[in-house]
Amino acid sequence: MEMANQAMDMANGYVPILMSAGKALIVLILGWIAAGMIAGVVRRRINKTPHIDPTLGNFAASMIKWAILAMVIVAVLGIFGIEATSIVAILGAASLAIGLALQGTLSDLAAGVMLVVFRPYKLGQYVDIGGTAGTVKDLNLFTTELVTPDNVQIIVPNGQAWGSVITNYSAHETRRVDLVFGIDYGDSADEAMKIILDLAMADGRIHGDPEPWVRVTNLGDSSVDLTVRLWCAAVDYWDVKFEMTKAVKEAFDAKGVSIPYPHSVEIQKQG
Repeated sequence: MEMANQAMDMANGYVPILMSAGKALIVLILGWIAAGMIAGVVRRRINKTPHIDPTLGNFAASMIKWAILAMVIVAVLGIFGIEATSIVAILGAASLAIGLALQGTLSDLAAGVMLVVFRPYKLGQYVDIGGTAGTVKDLNLFTTELVTPDNVQIIVPNGQAWGSVITNYSAHETRRVDLVFGIDYGDSADEAMKIILDLAMADGRIHGDPEPWVRVTNLGDSSVDLTVRLWCAAVDYWDVKFEMTKAVKEAFDAKGVSIPYPHSVEIQKQG
């Protein structure tokens, strides 16, 4: 009988704990869902505003989500009887240890703020961050998400992004296409340059100001090298580069201009 009473007392002791755990779990789940929904609403509202950069919308949504989750955690701890003032006191006492343990995360947070303020890149732009290239898909509190042309996801910590050399290929509306073509020493450089210029003038994507530029820039071992510089809209860069290369090759073939290639000579020594 005594053992039964002890078991009953133990069960009664666990009931409040289980109830608190259940309440905490419900608050945590609802808080997580609410944080995601509110962050989504903020992101959509900001992104719909024409005068606000979408990068700011993603960053603000991320900040609001983490702020709500922090309040949810405080509420969960309150369910277990830990008051907010006690939490602040504990955090204040352990601030040095927390700062040292989270210095990398705090650095990423500070770098994220700097990236949003100075905006060296925005959503949808193609950038190279410290040797890692891709299209910016997301910028949140701690990381920058890039997507490579072959659809590979790359996560770059904001601290690393802010501390690296950033090359933004989409920052300006126009870009210069640089091409090099080699012709045979027996061919006319003037004729070859005229062929290239005619093709450039006929392509509506290539700008007339600055004008297309073609010069003899090198006398190689087996070719006379012609450097071509063309300006076009940034969105047309790759199409112009690839299609002009093909068009020049076909025009050279049609006009009898040779594109040389290195030759090797085998010398045999008689024994």
